[in-house]
Amino acid sequence: MNILNSQILTTFSIILAILAFAYFFIKHLQKKQNKPFTELYNRTISWIYMIGFFIVGVYINNTLAIIFFAMLSFLALKEYFTLIPTRHTDRRIMFYGYIVIAFQYYFAYIQWYEMFIICIPVYLYLLLPFRQMLIGQTDGFINNTSKVQWGVMLFVFCISHMAFLFFLPNIEVVSGAMMVLYLVFLTQFNDILQYVFGKRFGKNKIIPKVSPNKTVEGFSGAVITTTILAVIFSYLTPFTVIEAIGAGLIISIGGFIGDVVVSMIKRDVGVKDAGNLIAGHGGIIDRIDSLTYTTPLFFHYVYYLYY
Repeated sequence: MNILNSQILTTFSIILAILAFAYFFIKHLQKKQNKPFTELYNRTISWIYMIGFFIVGVYINNTLAIIFFAMLSFLALKEYFTLIPTRHTDRRIMFYGYIVIAFQYYFAYIQWYEMFIICIPVYLYLLLPFRQMLIGQTDGFINNTSKVQWGVMLFVFCISHMAFLFFLPNIEVVSGAMMVLYLVFLTQFNDILQYVFGKRFGKNKIIPKVSPNKTVEGFSGAVITTTILAVIFSYLTPFTVIEAIGAGLIISIGGFIGDVVVSMIKRDVGVKDAGNLIAGHGGIIDRIDSLTYTTPLFFHYVYYLYY
């Protein structure tokens, strides 16, 4: 079991200690100021549940881990298809978006890199317009094919890099499971830091038309702090200090872009959150938006340096 690895166990202990501190701090604020701090409280409680699901889903058993990653893509894609406007005929090609999840994660599981890297960008890309042609519906052909392909690329292809990373061969004592924890921890912490720095110091909007709450101060504070954390937690990776700084910059900047790009989808369809599955956070897409960019970028950074 990966959870028994001492570095993984130490990191989860640190994360849970931070969450426990946050929980008791909020309870103290509620009592002292006689305010519910509902959003902050719900976010913290949800984080505790999500960490629990992540530990059980990914670090207990490898077969369970690949199912967990595939389910993450399935739920995100389902949420995306629910958000975008579709017609009855569109559903016929959306079906192939769901089917390809099984193939993509199977290739990740058996570490067949050549098929993993072309399955969706090449084969699905060619299949979708062919299937549209057989249906014979010419109206909205480009629009529908593009919407489905784009959603699958973002929520299946990009996220599935996490599964391939998880099963990569060890680099001395460093396993793929350790690097996945490093990636997920830094990406999610970068989101939190953007929120905290933005709330505390934010004055200058960085991209107001898309995400009014994003500020230059929040972005800058998160980039600096995440890069420092990338060096501190580099014991989960084979990185030198310079490589860890590079990873920190990739994750912090990539995470910001992923967050904003997914915000564009929500603004386009006129919703604030992609769902309401996770109290205080929204839906699955709201929680993994940053990972859609950081996962493939981090994977190829590691792959280029060490494989």
